[in-house]
Amino acid sequence: MGRPAGYAIAIAALLAGWQVLALALRSPALPGPAEALPVFVSLAPELLPHAALSLWRVVASMAIGTVLAVPLGLAIGRSALADSVFAPLMFLTYPVPKVVFLPVLLVIFGLGDISKIVLIATIVFFQILLTARDAARAIPEGAVLSVRSLGATRLDIARHVVFPAALPDIFTALRISTGTAVAVLFLAESIAGTDGLGWFIMDSWGRIDYPRMFAGILAMALAGVVLYETIELAERLTTRWRRSAR
Repeated sequence: MGRPAGYAIAIAALLAGWQVLALALRSPALPGPAEALPVFVSLAPELLPHAALSLWRVVASMAIGTVLAVPLGLAIGRSALADSVFAPLMFLTYPVPKVVFLPVLLVIFGLGDISKIVLIATIVFFQILLTARDAARAIPEGAVLSVRSLGATRLDIARHVVFPAALPDIFTALRISTGTAVAVLFLAESIAGTDGLGWFIMDSWGRIDYPRMFAGILAMALAGVVLYETIELAERLTTRWRRSAR
């Protein structure tokens, strides 16, 4: 089964489940797809600027968090000394829910993009950092020694062994981070914002306009799919060696 066919079946199943739930609950807070989808289409011009802002915030946050976390995580994973110093710090700070710092960031950076981007980037940073560190630690030492015996420098080993070997795990962490980033973005935009899909959804809820609210939810779901598929495409383009090795 191809990917488009899989998506078509999944969408049909979700719509059917949504319709059944709406009919069972018969609540104005849960309009069925027959009511919400036309509103989504009619509101597309209004939703597009909010979706663009939300996507920009998530992409910028994930890019910043990833660029900072990958080299640091790989370096920690390949150095026993660095790991003994930084690993306890990571394990102490990672479980702390970063969203609790949103009020602090709002005071420091205000209600604009910076506070939201810093918050999401921090969350993504820790997820990618731990994954990169664990992936680097899992690389067989024999692979490193064989390349070193050919005269490779530390930079050569990092470029041609450590980074490629850790890349699949990093992409997996990125996919997981996408869901977390979108969820945190919704929280940040709904609490502190006047634009974006999170604000749009909560504004519609405040107006008791539930079809409009579900139109915003659909737009946020589509934004998440776009991000996920972009990461999938990037992985296929950068890890072609995995398919050729099979």
